[in-house]
Amino acid sequence: MRIKITYLVVFLIIASGCQFSNNSEKSNTQHQQVNSGEALEKANKYLIRTENENIENYIKRHQLEMTETGTGLRYKIIEKGNGPKAETGRIAVMDYQLRLLTGDIVYSSDQDGQKIFKIGKGNVESGLEEVMPFLHEGDKVKLIIPAHLAYGLLGDNNKIPPRTTLIYDLELVEIK
Repeated sequence: MRIKITYLVVFLIIASGCQFSNNSEKSNTQHQQVNSGEALEKANKYLIRTENENIENYIKRHQLEMTETGTGLRYKIIEKGNGPKAETGRIAVMDYQLRLLTGDIVYSSDQDGQKIFKIGKGNVESGLEEVMPFLHEGDKVKLIIPAHLAYGLLGDNNKIPPRTTLIYDLELVEIK
């Protein structure tokens, strides 16, 4: 009987030691996750701040006066059109040049054909969708689209690199 009690006591001591060890490991893992989350948050804030500085420098260099939306999209209507308003569900047809902040043209309607899409369908950059309600057929517009409203962390796996700000010079040729 004494031996059974001794084994039971030893077993309970070992079991509680393992439990304590597991709690310590969980605590360390949670602490590492918090530190990793804080590091990612700091890195993200740095990238956003740097991108905003680069956009503001571009605007100053080119002496642009642009409207900024709450999401960080900047736009300027260069020439007002007199056609119908761009509305959700309608088809937008546009001529465009798409550049990087460096000025390099990555896509254009001259090379790639007009961009045609259904407004509100989500088949284009979200920054382009966001500006549509402000536009009318015939408008000529300059857009600066931050990476999070363009192709984000991945780019387009073609000509647009990851985390890239885009500059659109576009003309809304037709609203169908």
